[in-house]
Amino acid sequence: MSLRFPLFIDLEGKPVTVVGGGQIGAHRARVLREFGAAVTIISPTLAFPVEGAVHLARPYTPGDLQGAFLAVAATNCRTVNHQIGQEARTLGIPVSVADCREECTFFFPAICMGHGVVAGVSGDGGDHRNTAEAASRLRRTLEEWE
Repeated sequence: MSLRFPLFIDLEGKPVTVVGGGQIGAHRARVLREFGAAVTIISPTLAFPVEGAVHLARPYTPGDLQGAFLAVAATNCRTVNHQIGQEARTLGIPVSVADCREECTFFFPAICMGHGVVAGVSGDGGDHRNTAEAASRLRRTLEEWE
């Protein structure tokens, strides 16, 4: 797979819908909130609270992405994630589908921050450990930077 171009966008106040409240969905919602997104999480349950996010304690239903600026499909059901991806693409909403990179229109990067710098790390999909190690090294560099 080819490398992806990193694109940094302003999420301040933008509506983002995260479907799935497990560890992945809640983590992505938390990161999006750190960047000021107005996050709505749709999931019957939530792995851990996400400060400032709205939690709709119910399953996804078609139409839930209406008005979203970005969408994240992170449920534990392949069929539901596929439906979310389809709805987002039909509406022209960028979508990250956690369990199927082919259905993503954007990839959720590993976020590295420090000293007023934000870096996103994403690999070519071939070696997730390599990407995680690169992100870890970059985080350490930003933390040690004086």
